[in-house]
This record gives sequence, C-alpha cells and structure tokens, in this order.
Amino acid sequence: DGSVLAIAMPALRVNLGASLAEAQWISNAYALTLSALILAGGAAGDRFGLRRAFVTGIALFIAASLACALAPNPAVLIAFRAIQGIGAAIMVPGSLAIIAKAYPKKERGRAIGIWAAASALTTALGPVLGGFVLSTFGNGVWRAIFAVNLPLGLVSIYLLLVKIPADQPTEKRSLDLGGAALATLAFGSLAYGLTAMNAEGGGVMAGPAIVAGVVLLFVFILYERWQREPMIDLGLFRIGAFAGANLATFFLY
Repeated sequence: DGSVLAIAMPALRVNLGASLAEAQWISNAYALTLSALILAGGAAGDRFGLRRAFVTGIALFIAASLACALAPNPAVLIAFRAIQGIGAAIMVPGSLAIIAKAYPKKERGRAIGIWAAASALTTALGPVLGGFVLSTFGNGVWRAIFAVNLPLGLVSIYLLLVKIPADQPTEKRSLDLGGAALATLAFGSLAYGLTAMNAEGGGVMAGPAIVAGVVLLFVFILYERWQREPMIDLGLFRIGAFAGANLATFFLY
C-alpha cells in the first residue's frame, strides 16, 4: 500500500479534503504502529502459534483495509491506517517464522531470499501500477488501493488454513506482558518522535517523544535482563552479525 499511496496522495487529499498534516499522518500512522508493535507481534506468534497469529494478523489487516477504502474523512482513514499497522506487526514476523519452519536448513536461505525479492519487487512496481490506475480511471479510484487487499488477504488465509498445518506454540511460557508493554511504548515513542519531526505542526512534541523513547528503551533492556523468561534474548546482540544487521535496519528505517 505504501508505495502506491504515495502516488495517490494528491488525489486522496482532493477527494477527502485532507490538509498537509493529515496527509502526512495517513502515510505515517501505519509505520508508527507497525514499528511499535512488531516485537510484540513476533512474541505473540511464539506464544499462541504461528499459523493462528498469522491468520489473525491478516484478518485484522484486511478488515482495516476495508474500513480505509470506505473512509468518509481523513480522521477515520488515519485511525484505520494505524490498525492496518497493528495487523502488519503480527504478519511480518509470522511470515518469516513460517518460512523458516517450513523449509529445511539448506533451502531456508533461498526461500527467505525469494520472500525478500518479492517484497522488493512489489515495492518497486507499486508507484508504476498506482500511477497507471489513477491516470486511467481517475482520482476517485484511490479507494481501490485498499480494497484490493481484501481478495488477496482472503486467498492468503485460505492457503494458510489448507496448506500450513496447525502448529503448537513453540514456547509454553506465559507472554512477557511487561516487556511487550515497555517495548511498544519505547518503539512507539521513538517512531512518533521521528515521524513528528517531519510532520506539519508536530515538531514541538518530537524531541520529548524521542527522549522518552530512549529512556523507555533503556528501562526495557534492564527489565528484560532480570526476567527469567524474557521476550527477547539480549545475548543475541553479542553476535556481531545479528547486532550489525539490526543496527543497520534501525538506521535504514
């Protein structure tokens, strides 16, 4: 949606009467909730089962997509874009975990490579297809950007239920609710601050939000270090490749 939405934004603003600030949050609300909840979304897959969590994420995503397609005003669209991000936060880690579980070790790298290539291809094709559709069918067709997620999502759920066997949770321990809450608040504050820096009228809150995010992230790390069953094994960050890849991804996004 993101790459197509960027092309459709001028038409969307005219159709809904959205201000510049509202247009920025229509784009950014999705990324805000996705980045805030992705760690908790991965933990939910471990706790409740990968297939169940993935199906739940897709269902939430397509329900929010339908609401986006029918949105009567910018405020409603922003709210359901945020809910789309919640669904995606469950889907993204679930998709990679299912691939890792479905393929043997020798084939796993190739499978993940295909997944990554497909993601890159759809991102690249989005603006081209979006521009073609808008120029051919007119500005009002921006709603189809969200509506197209419905058939794709329903097909995905069907294939998951038919082709992927139900799995038991890989971890029988309880969900680390404290860690999930701290991670969500920390990443959410950081994402909000970085987003607000470039949003019209949002610069005043950007600095405090970033500071709060850094403090909460530090508290999260301390909290996880003292948990018997932490949400994330902090020892993984002693592995250079793992730490480097995560750091590079952080600065990329």
